[in-house]
Amino acid sequence: MVEVPSRARVVIIGGGVIGTSIAYHLGHLGWADTLLVERDQLTSGTTWHAAGLMVTFGSMSETSTELRKYTRDLYTRLEAETGLATGFKPVGFAELAADEGRLEEYRRVAAFNRYCGVDVHEISPREVAELFPLARTDDVLAGFYVEGDGRVNPVDATMSIARGARQEGVTIAQGVTVDDVIVRDGAVRGVVTDHGTIECEYVVNAAGMWARQLGERSGVTIPLQAAEHYYLITEQMEGLDPAWPVIEDPGNHGYYREEVGGLMIGLFEPVCAPWQVDGIPGDASFTSLQPDWDRMGPYVEAAMSRVPASYDAGIRTFFCGPESFTPDLAPIVGPVPEVRNYFVAAGLNSIGILSGPGIGRMVAHWIADGDPGADVTGMHPARLQPHQATPEYRRTRTVEALGMVYQ
Repeated sequence: MVEVPSRARVVIIGGGVIGTSIAYHLGHLGWADTLLVERDQLTSGTTWHAAGLMVTFGSMSETSTELRKYTRDLYTRLEAETGLATGFKPVGFAELAADEGRLEEYRRVAAFNRYCGVDVHEISPREVAELFPLARTDDVLAGFYVEGDGRVNPVDATMSIARGARQEGVTIAQGVTVDDVIVRDGAVRGVVTDHGTIECEYVVNAAGMWARQLGERSGVTIPLQAAEHYYLITEQMEGLDPAWPVIEDPGNHGYYREEVGGLMIGLFEPVCAPWQVDGIPGDASFTSLQPDWDRMGPYVEAAMSRVPASYDAGIRTFFCGPESFTPDLAPIVGPVPEVRNYFVAAGLNSIGILSGPGIGRMVAHWIADGDPGADVTGMHPARLQPHQATPEYRRTRTVEALGMVYQ
């Protein structure tokens, strides 16, 4: 039987990397009277199948870049604090520009990122080939390389963060489903769970792809939508070195890294498929979906063309799992305008792993100090409108939004 207290100062709903990070940072601010509830097991929503890229390059937002830098730093030092490894490996990261438009864009992004303290360098096609010898570079104009970036194990990182939260006195209760948030006089008063009612002063909806449905029960607008997200892992590939950097090739819709002797090729296709527009099942855990080979075939072929040896390696796994996206590809983070002391931290658009701890620190300070410590205009829930949560809007806009990830 799960022991759930009848009262907590803060209740965090959702045990992925975002929810655990908020719990961890509230604990470190002295808010030990914090309870995290997870309906199944930690990471069972979308965190468990994340690709684990830890990339500081790429954002034109100073706030987002700082979140990424802090996240990488936490993954680097967390094992010393908790005794649990995060799986962070600073193997490096290279973004490829294979057309003049991307070259111009990435030079501007790199200049801004350097201003924000990211150590990114433009490298030649020859240097790209030296870093990742199996990659085809005949059409590459330049790469943008960050030596300190790399990869992390999403489940290990989340478990390490959760242990860090517990070490600060925070309670984490798994197997507890939240049925509703109690709102009285326009403010949060508690949550109703299948293990009883919990009084609280603050609620954080970090329920991932379920966040919209939970918010609706309190009249809160959180217009995110789950969509299919794909990656494949090849059979063992001769000559592939786990010390090679992660590379991204948006022109061919792919990102690439070593995975247990094979090559992981992740995909952000320009025309995606929304999943369960009418509502995410409440019992969906560790969900994998049947891949649509017919729809994805051309995108897979294009992505594999960057590493031609992958054509001959054979595919060990072709994975499809749901992940949530927002109308403008920005996270939904902060206090909602409809209910006092109701915070949201969801809709991460595939950057939850590389910015989760940064968001956790920001939300914790927002609750504890009333100040997030950064410009949050672009991610504040107040920017969103009720019509964006309608089924037809989510169905059509998600196709466009995910398509812009690698536009």
